[in-house]
Amino acid sequence: MESPDEGRRLLAQARANPAGPRLQSAGIGAGMRVLDVGCGSGAVTVELAERVGPGGSVLGLDPSPGRCAEARVRLAPHPNVEVREGALPHTGLPDAAFDAVFSQYVFEYLGDVPAALAECVRVCRPGGRVVVADIDGHGLHNWPVSPRVADGVQLLEQALAAAGFDLNVGRKMFHHFQLASLLDVSVQLTPIDVVAGAAGERLIADWRQRFQMLGPVAIATFGTAELWQRFVDAYLCLLADPLALKYTVMLTTSGTRP
Repeated sequence: MESPDEGRRLLAQARANPAGPRLQSAGIGAGMRVLDVGCGSGAVTVELAERVGPGGSVLGLDPSPGRCAEARVRLAPHPNVEVREGALPHTGLPDAAFDAVFSQYVFEYLGDVPAALAECVRVCRPGGRVVVADIDGHGLHNWPVSPRVADGVQLLEQALAAAGFDLNVGRKMFHHFQLASLLDVSVQLTPIDVVAGAAGERLIADWRQRFQMLGPVAIATFGTAELWQRFVDAYLCLLADPLALKYTVMLTTSGTRP
């Protein structure tokens, strides 16, 4: 999903859906040492820094040098925040270094979820919280849908799965948390981008950019670039349909390291 405009898209997405309620529900608060895994351009990292306050600290970790550079600029007013390049499942961070480990929109990209979650648990102190907020069927809960959109969605799911992207990872995290022996596991469902009627320009632009980035992955499964474009056009028409309901959901799973 990388592109020159990806940082801008992620920032707009974060601003449209603030993480504050999810952070509060997960128990992240003043004075805590928090790791933000996959911090991107730092939109949620800012919220974490404000929540932990001057007595706490936040380390933002992201594999993209470009995203890290953007995050450092955005987080410059927060002296209690550091940004480093790094990624799951090999962060290179010390054991039990954080009171909480948070990730958002990260596990959908990771093929080996157990290994990534084990790393989150390792760097979290005993009694600390591990929090994973991720998509579940992102952008596919719409009605009514045409046969072209319905069939295209199935092909898109196949293409993404072949590329190691899991559209339904959110619903799977509770199971993974249990297998990782985390305690007091809870799950919070958050509605994202609920649109009754025609979608606004931000959401349509967001999907245009996604489709542009996904084209190289999807065309092979659709068969031709023309068939892929027909699906894209049909989906964008659905977003603009004043008679259709569109919504997405996020599932935030939290657990305590024993």
